[in-house]
Amino acid sequence: MASEVSAPPIVLVHGLWLTPRSWEGWKEHLEARGHRVLAPAWPRMGEVEDVRRDPSALNGLGLIEIVDHYVRIVRGLDRPPVIIGHSFGGLVTELLLDRGLGAAGVAISPAPVRGVLRLPPAMVRATFPVLRSPANRKRTVGLTPKQFHFNFTNTMARDEAEAVYDRYQVPGPGRMIFQAAFANFNPRAANKVDFHNDVRAPLLVIGNGEDHTVPASVSKEAATRLGKSKAVVDYKEFAGRPHFAGAPGWEAVADYALDWADRRTGATEPSL
Repeated sequence: MASEVSAPPIVLVHGLWLTPRSWEGWKEHLEARGHRVLAPAWPRMGEVEDVRRDPSALNGLGLIEIVDHYVRIVRGLDRPPVIIGHSFGGLVTELLLDRGLGAAGVAISPAPVRGVLRLPPAMVRATFPVLRSPANRKRTVGLTPKQFHFNFTNTMARDEAEAVYDRYQVPGPGRMIFQAAFANFNPRAANKVDFHNDVRAPLLVIGNGEDHTVPASVSKEAATRLGKSKAVVDYKEFAGRPHFAGAPGWEAVADYALDWADRRTGATEPSL
């Protein structure tokens, strides 16, 4: 457990088709290890049940609006936090660090930044529910249980996957998928970072070996490209894990991420 004096706060950033509820296990676990933990929602987002009832408030929500929202949150803290993001939240984490924010960042299966070129077939299938119609760019699009199982919980038993779907899945803004999918054709893309940013805070990229939505090869390429700078960029891959950050065994991932962040930020273990 990190000492209360040295431990920076942690900001958790959730991903597409989820809400902060998806962090509930992580939040409690990280707090038990001595950190103050915030898990704010994306702008315009309510509780799971509210979003399911009427997702229209999220129509057209884009990456820059989300990043700016978290910029205000991070700058409002009394000290730079560790930022931990999953999927599109991992991309947001990378963008926040590129802006000079955060004491350290952990990007779990991050949606690709501009310049990541790898596009495995599973990733194409995972995004097809949105990209199949150009009109979805302005819509909020949900996933069926079958689609969610492929995208998030493919290593889990069907009944476990259905329980995750029932508790966490919400429709998500299609615009973000379009922004990421066509970023390499847009020199001013919303997900553009400076690969040579030498003053970026330390970053850990985590890949998951059975991830369909952001295959580990994509996460690894992101780490390689971001590692072109003199800033610290580490990569860790967990075999056998799907995209969902709360899949069984998540505690080992959370502990690895926090141990790494505590080392990189100078948070110390208390004397025994």
